[in-house]
Amino acid sequence: MANHAQAATEDEINHLLNVVKTTSCQYERNGTMHNGSEAVKHISKKYRYFKDDIESTEDFIKYSATKSKMSGKHYKIHCSNQAPVKSQDWLLKELAVYRASQQ
Repeated sequence: MANHAQAATEDEINHLLNVVKTTSCQYERNGTMHNGSEAVKHISKKYRYFKDDIESTEDFIKYSATKSKMSGKHYKIHCSNQAPVKSQDWLLKELAVYRASQQ
């Protein structure tokens, strides 16, 4: 049972990383804008660092893609013609869409 849940979590995390990598939105980290592939490199590095603490996709978002550990500033997503949103909210929304599509 745990292996199935683990595999599902891994699929979800891979999906989210792919969404970030392929988005046309900009990822703001500590006031600096990054494209999707730059953002994925950073998120993946944090994911590897926190891997032992991550038990769910929500944990992955919380630890790897929410805010700067050093400054405490939230990461933000800037998509054209839209107000910036916290990366955590953006990713949780995408996760909900993905989970609904898997049913």
